[in-house]
This record gives sequence, structure tokens and C-alpha cells, in this order.
Amino acid sequence: MLNRLYRWLDLRYGIGEIAEKELTGYLLPRNINEWYSLGSVLLVIFAIQVVTGMLLMIYYVPDADKAFKSVSFIMNEVPFGWFIRLCHAVGSNMMVAVLLMHMLSTLMMGSYKAPRELNWVTGFTLFALVQGISLTGYLAPWSQLSFWATTVATNSVSAIPVLGPTLVEFLRGGKLVGPATLGRFFALHAAVLPVVIAAFIGAHLFFLKRTGISAPPFGRDETANPFEAREYHYQGHPGGIPFFPNYALQDLSSISIYFAVFLAVVFFWPNMPFTPDAFVPADPFKTPAHIKPEWYFLANYQTLKIFPSELLGLSVQAAAMTFLALLPFIDRSPERHPLKRPLFLTLAIAGILLWIALSVWGHLS
Repeated sequence: MLNRLYRWLDLRYGIGEIAEKELTGYLLPRNINEWYSLGSVLLVIFAIQVVTGMLLMIYYVPDADKAFKSVSFIMNEVPFGWFIRLCHAVGSNMMVAVLLMHMLSTLMMGSYKAPRELNWVTGFTLFALVQGISLTGYLAPWSQLSFWATTVATNSVSAIPVLGPTLVEFLRGGKLVGPATLGRFFALHAAVLPVVIAAFIGAHLFFLKRTGISAPPFGRDETANPFEAREYHYQGHPGGIPFFPNYALQDLSSISIYFAVFLAVVFFWPNMPFTPDAFVPADPFKTPAHIKPEWYFLANYQTLKIFPSELLGLSVQAAAMTFLALLPFIDRSPERHPLKRPLFLTLAIAGILLWIALSVWGHLS
């Protein structure tokens, strides 16, 4: 039956030719490693987030008077509602973690260098968008944690000169976090940002398809970037390994490992994404003693605290983010092997250690 269906489609649309070109005929460098499969893992995570988010919307009510009760109903009354919500909550954290690993591997292997500048820029933009969709989804449960964390996060924008107070009011839909904020954040979280993220994923894959996969700089004598800006050139890998079945098996292995870790957290550490304040309805008149953002915002949170003014803290963070976003246009060295780039390696390790130290400090402070 399947053979007849395949034959029917192949005669009309030539799907056999497409499959040969994109699967068995799509050659990858022989020294490709498992870090390259993180992009496939991220596509799976995004799909899971979309599906679980759509299922949650069946019962979730984005109204300040009903949001917390609807989330409690999902967790306690809806069949498998607890599982779907935990998958969505844990998945948002895992998506940020895997995206960070993907960007770090790209950074260390010099895969951001020409002609892949836009691959990096779209990937970096996706990282910012994923943080944005996580922040907007944080308010949805309308708990003490989500209410006051959103209050702190939106209030930091007020440090921007001249436009700050106006931007805060625009984000909140009023002077304070309230029902209008929930409506705005839910619209961004469920309708606007998923479409924008999907568009950037499409652009990222398009650029990847047009430039070709970069070969890892490890296990080779020549590790300099071979690109010369004279004419368009697709980087193929004659004599490489086919994507299917060779690297497809690596993708499946990485996705399986991800599911093992993901489901272990869902079943054995279900409170990982939550603190006790996440189980208390939002009360605008009662400020909790210690409200802190999600782990991936802790470094930003602590940076704002250690500088004498929020404007200075925001400026330092904006400068660091701009530097990272424009890194392919700043680092023009052709060398890609990290051990042959001592200055880059020193700065990269120092930056990672600083980020970890600020995150731990923010958690303990």
C-alpha cells in the first residue's frame, strides 16, 4: 500500500528525486560531530511547545479573575492536564538551555564567520525572541510569582531616558501590571511571537541551505575559513557522509537523549520551574519577600543590582548584547579552531564564567 502511494506521488511530483537530493545525496563533512544535531533538537522542542500550548489554550482563560483558577483546573481536573502543562513549562526552560548550547558550539567552532553572518544574526535574534516568549508566558498563570516578576521586569524599562515611562505604560497597558497586561502578554505569547519565531526559523534554515554546512575545525590540519568574497559559492562536501541514514541516526540519538532528560524532569522534578509563590494567586497589595526571575534572566537581574543606577546596568547589557549580535562583523580573522585563537578563547571563557557567577550571585542574593 505504501509502495503504491509512493509510486503514485513520485510519478506526479518526483518526490524520489527530492528525497535523493535532500537525504541520501545531501553530504555532510566526515568530521561532523554531535553538536550539529542541536538544531534538530530545537526544532522538536519548538514543535512540542506549539502543540502543548494549543492544548492548554482549550481550558486556559486569559482573564485576571479566571486565569489562576483555569490553570488550577488544568492541573487538577483535566485528564493529563498536569502532564501537558509541565511539558510546556519544562520545555520552555529546556528550549533556552539547548539554544544556549547550540550558540556556544557555533561560537567555539567559528561557524559564525563569513559567509554565515546572517545565520548567526538570525540565530541570535531567535535567542532574544525565545526569551521574549518565555517572559510573556510567565505572566499567564497570574500567580504571585508571575505577577511580581513581571512587575520587576517591566519596571526595569523605566530606566531608559525620556522614553522609559512611556514604554512601561505601553508594555503594561496602564500604570501598573493588571488585566490589560495579561491580555497584551497573552496575545504576544500565543499569537505574535510564535509566528515571528517560525519566520526566523525559516530564514535561518534558508541561509543554512544556501551557504551549506560548515565543517568542524577539529581533526583537520587546515582550520582557516576557506571563504573568499568574490562570488556566491555553496560549501559542499564531496566524499562526505550522507545525511540519511548516517547523520539522521545522530539526530535521532540526540533527540532521544533530550527526551530522556526532559521526561526525567517532568516526572521526577516537576517543581523545577516553580517556586512556592507560583502556587499562590496574584495579590497586587502583597509583595513577596524574594521575587527572582527565571534562571536565564538571573545574570541580567544581578547586573542591574550591582550598578549604582539601572540605566548604567541596562547600558552595559545592551552593549554586550550588541557586541555578540555583531560578532561576525567584528571578528574577521579567518582562523576557526578555538585553540589557535587564544584571545578569543580567553574572552569567551571569561564571559561564560562571568555569566555563571552573576547567575549564581543573583540566585543567592
